[in-house]
Amino acid sequence: MNYRNPTQLQAAILDWAGTVVDFGSFAPTQIFVEAFAEFDVAVSIEEARGPMGMGKWEHIRTLCDQPAISERYRKVFGRTPSDDDVTAIYERFMPLQIEKIAEHSALIPGALDTIATLRRQGLKIGSCSGYPARVMEKVVALAAGNGYVADHVVATDEVPNGRPWPAQALANVIALGIDDVAACVKVDDTVPGILEGRRAGMWTVALVCSGNALGLTYEQYRALDRATLDSERQRIHELFAGSRPHYLIDTLNDLPEVIADINKRLAKGEMPQGN
Repeated sequence: MNYRNPTQLQAAILDWAGTVVDFGSFAPTQIFVEAFAEFDVAVSIEEARGPMGMGKWEHIRTLCDQPAISERYRKVFGRTPSDDDVTAIYERFMPLQIEKIAEHSALIPGALDTIATLRRQGLKIGSCSGYPARVMEKVVALAAGNGYVADHVVATDEVPNGRPWPAQALANVIALGIDDVAACVKVDDTVPGILEGRRAGMWTVALVCSGNALGLTYEQYRALDRATLDSERQRIHELFAGSRPHYLIDTLNDLPEVIADINKRLAKGEMPQGN
């Protein structure tokens, strides 16, 4: 039996917030601000966006490790935040997140049509998120009510290590019956999500405008003048540079053209690990 490179994609592994739902990725970021506020610690939405894509406990730990936030916490509690303190914030974050997730559950405009196009091309649709399972249960139900059902879903606490580790992406490969990781494309709006795809040996596509990096509503994004949008694209491209995405596109709606290009590259023998 000999190894043969795949010649076309078999699956797209899609992120959720900022990729398929919640243009601007507001649901998680706003709740981080509110959860810290309940401990009388101020965190700006810009600070909250920094570690986006990680599991939520790890996200809070990363925020607490930032010197400015750690100092604010020390002024309130007389100590820098320990893991127990992180867990206390996380336990307050969770019910707030579940309570308010519906406020930011709308599908990204055009996403349903784009996903239908991918399915017609024979791709399976996997998915993963930085949300834990009890939040994902509600996210998935709300999305189904709006017409979107992924073929498989992996929450961050359903694997030993969430992003930027590759476990969630690889769990999709196993569940979907994909025969080669190089036949998958990982689509995400965060650096940890792109690193996840890279480490899983997949093609990777970073979303520049619909997610956490731009952080605007769909209406705000559409209202940007060309010069501002070009400047923001350049800033976000630089933000993603270290994670080495194979492609950068504005929104999920640009994905079909990328799929076509990847299929051409696979047919010529190119592999994601070599690019």
